[in-house]
Amino acid sequence: MEKRLKNYLAAMDRLLASLEAARSDAKPNELNTEDMLREHLTQLRFFQHERLVHLIVTCLFAVLTFAVFFALLFTMNAGLFVLFAALLVLLIPYIRHYYILENGVQRMYGQYDRLLALLHS
Repeated sequence: MEKRLKNYLAAMDRLLASLEAARSDAKPNELNTEDMLREHLTQLRFFQHERLVHLIVTCLFAVLTFAVFFALLFTMNAGLFVLFAALLVLLIPYIRHYYILENGVQRMYGQYDRLLALLHS
């Protein structure tokens, strides 16, 4: 998902740069811009859904990790320590992935605003 998001963002940035450059010469084709706007909203919805799913999973893993940590403080069980270590190892990549999704969706909002400005200019 990270690769797909980065590729989409880069492609949209290139497209927006070319449209903004063409705007100084002539008005972009409105139909083409509207189609791009609809496609961008569709992609934005996909990534928003992915972000929501990963937020839920990340929060559940964090709660579970802290619950196991507190149980480990009181019992000092070796099995709980292994479980805590495994959850922590999984939690870190989940947080990183959610961070990438969140920042990517925020960039997509900016791209949407730029597309909208091009459409209404």
